[in-house]
Amino acid sequence: VQLQASGGGLVQAGGSLRLSCAASGRTFSSSVMGWFRQAPGKEREFVAAINWSGGRTYYADSVKGRFTISRDNAENTVYLQMNSLRPEDTAVYYCAAGGYLITADHVEYDYWGQGTLVTVSS
Repeated sequence: VQLQASGGGLVQAGGSLRLSCAASGRTFSSSVMGWFRQAPGKEREFVAAINWSGGRTYYADSVKGRFTISRDNAENTVYLQMNSLRPEDTAVYYCAAGGYLITADHVEYDYWGQGTLVTVSS
């Protein structure tokens, strides 16, 4: 699976962005997909994940109620809608493809995109 993330940019606090992750490969529709982020000087952290059908989602507490993960298997794309953005959401956001179990553990994800930078100004 090859992943290409896009949609990052500069936004003011309180604003919104939608990230997209286009995937190629036959296994996309059967894979758990996740979004992670890494801020400067910090470790990579889990943001959200979605199971193969889109029927189950899982969020980090820090984004719950503000971010929504979704997927379109016909388009081989996973999305991250980010609302009410805060300066602490500033990071490089990565999409990743995993196996069958929805998880926040990055070691369970085998394929990673190149990342897209989100900057939230105060």
